[in-house]
Amino acid sequence: MIASRRAFLKTAVLGSASLVIGFDGSGLLYAVEAKPGTQFQPNNWVRIDLDGSVTLTIGKSEMGQGVRTSLAMILAEELEADWTRIKLAQASPSAVFDDLGTGGSDSMRDGWRTLRKAGAAAREMLATAAAARWKVDRASCAASNGAIVHLPTNRRFDYGALVTDAGKLPLPKEPSLKNAADFKIVGQRTPRIDGRDIVSGKALYGIDAKIPGMLHASLERPPFEGAKPKRMQEEKARAIRGVRTIAKTSRGIAVVGDTTWAAIKGRTALAVEWDDPPAGAFDSEAHEKLLEAASRERGFITRTEKPPPATGAVAKTIEATYHYPFYAHAPVETMNCVADVRGDRCTIWVGTQAPNKLQKQVAELLHTTPEKVEVNLTLIGGGFGRRLAVEYALEAAEISRVAKAPVQLLWSRPDDMKHGHFQAASVHHLAGGFDAQGAPISWRHTKAGSFHNISPLDPKEVHDAAWYQDWSWGTYDVPYAFPDIETAYVTVDLPVKHGPWRAVFAPSSVFAREAFIDEMAHVHGTDPLAFRLDLLRGADIVKAGTTTIDRRRLRRVLEVVRDKSSWGSPLPQGHGRGVACNAYFGHTYIAYVVDLGVDHDGKVRVERVVAAVDCGIVVNPIGVEQQIEGGIIWGISSALGGEITFRGGVAQQGTYADFAVARMRDTPAVEVHILPSDASEPFGMGEPPVPPIVPAITNAVFAATGKRIRRLPIRPEELKAV
Repeated sequence: MIASRRAFLKTAVLGSASLVIGFDGSGLLYAVEAKPGTQFQPNNWVRIDLDGSVTLTIGKSEMGQGVRTSLAMILAEELEADWTRIKLAQASPSAVFDDLGTGGSDSMRDGWRTLRKAGAAAREMLATAAAARWKVDRASCAASNGAIVHLPTNRRFDYGALVTDAGKLPLPKEPSLKNAADFKIVGQRTPRIDGRDIVSGKALYGIDAKIPGMLHASLERPPFEGAKPKRMQEEKARAIRGVRTIAKTSRGIAVVGDTTWAAIKGRTALAVEWDDPPAGAFDSEAHEKLLEAASRERGFITRTEKPPPATGAVAKTIEATYHYPFYAHAPVETMNCVADVRGDRCTIWVGTQAPNKLQKQVAELLHTTPEKVEVNLTLIGGGFGRRLAVEYALEAAEISRVAKAPVQLLWSRPDDMKHGHFQAASVHHLAGGFDAQGAPISWRHTKAGSFHNISPLDPKEVHDAAWYQDWSWGTYDVPYAFPDIETAYVTVDLPVKHGPWRAVFAPSSVFAREAFIDEMAHVHGTDPLAFRLDLLRGADIVKAGTTTIDRRRLRRVLEVVRDKSSWGSPLPQGHGRGVACNAYFGHTYIAYVVDLGVDHDGKVRVERVVAAVDCGIVVNPIGVEQQIEGGIIWGISSALGGEITFRGGVAQQGTYADFAVARMRDTPAVEVHILPSDASEPFGMGEPPVPPIVPAITNAVFAATGKRIRRLPIRPEELKAV
């Protein structure tokens, strides 16, 4: 792993790399000459060795989404590499790799052109080298499966045989890219390139990291901001076998031991008692009341569509208020980090979505420079936006500095539940208007919520409509053709830590929007799926605030789930069928139909989900299917699982026992229909599957029981048969 641009170039020269090429901030290629030799490394992403093996460097973090496989497929497609000879290397933050963040469902879009260009440049250089060796026209040479072939004579050179010659050639600035019709790897069902290592236990996650002399730490944190320890049992903690030291840090009280178990036992024996919470400490019930009151305010208007003059007056209005709770991320792998601080240098082993940010903040903590902080990235056992924060690495570095030894800090499950940054609660007030003939003509949606506080807001930000839109995905970008639309956002201060969660702001807004659309369809006396299709007529391409929506793509996914789910067919007593859809940033279009049953105790069982998705060019269909399946399970957890509540400033839930998530037994039958797309690039699939699934579930509950769900999670007692 390369920790800096200087080290990168030094490594290339020492390894006899022939040419090093990078990308600048605008994606343009640049070249640095090096010595010809036994490797061909035409850019940051590709290295070809004399034996013909191809090493692809991956600039995104793998957290179960299959990004390493998909990015490798993109690069290997343009390179015409032999897929069986592919090796992976993980990029580390440096001046060369200065933007390795993974989030926002942007990995495919970020990598599509850059990696294709990298692979195409290497392919053209190899073909030119072969043509020169054969003394033939370059146009008569083509790349195929890890070799350059002379088409008239079928002569071939494996890539490894061309390493030295290719390294002497000038870099093609704008290499020609393959036509989609010629793709051999992209679009094919491809198992994960590192799948065998993952399932066999060979793959390295952060929690697996081990280095010589490493100690283990568990950190007791204040239960709420400003809390001070009243008393603790230090002697009892030090008496635990294997406990080395107890250290007070700026973030809590660390127990350091020879093993994780010793550190955990020592922390338990320490039995820290903290200050009582002050009067008026944060309470989630009181906060919900503030949100509900705020949702009735006018707020900051994020979108206004004035009705045409011919539009009739509103003759009937319906209203509803939707409540969305706090949620934790609850990844299987809790936060952890290995830090080894030695003087002004630090080496980190960690699973993170934000390696460059982590490097910078650790450097600031240690009063050193980023190039003196080496970050080694591991696989991540669940990210979901949680690992965009880096406080667990700062904690580990501080403990290592105090302990004067390498330390692995491991968060417990209650640590992870209570001290993470949460999905913020929100309340949504909606109103829909009908004219005298019963046609739906007006739409109002006000969201009351809170800005992220894990990162400080820029006080110079211009708080205009576009800025507020970015905090209210799924609210302002309502895709339906109401003549009269007004959406708004009202901010409510929130002292507890909150920040990115899978699909960020969209799940709460789309829940409220898609559930209320069903309410309007019911009042209108129209089938809810047909009602949506009716409201997606008119102009095909529309501007919704800063987002462009293609209603044709949204109609198509709705039509597919209608046809594939046997929509409208009868269901047994106590069963219901619901629908919801969404256009995520105008990029990825998804619709769900959910079949479920509700028993006499009010327990909901999701039995079948039919999904249709248009996500642009599909790199790996298996990856798309897995992301849809994962998003559905995530949504079932949100709809039917737990929530986080606060009393006295403290999160009340601490384990999977009181913050329930979907188990294997809760998994429904899932059908995924991937639609062919005329888009010219792939779009995100990490976040888009989440927002529409919860309203599809709640709409199905209404179909089964006649009871509207306007507050999450769904509680069996509210549905229990009388």
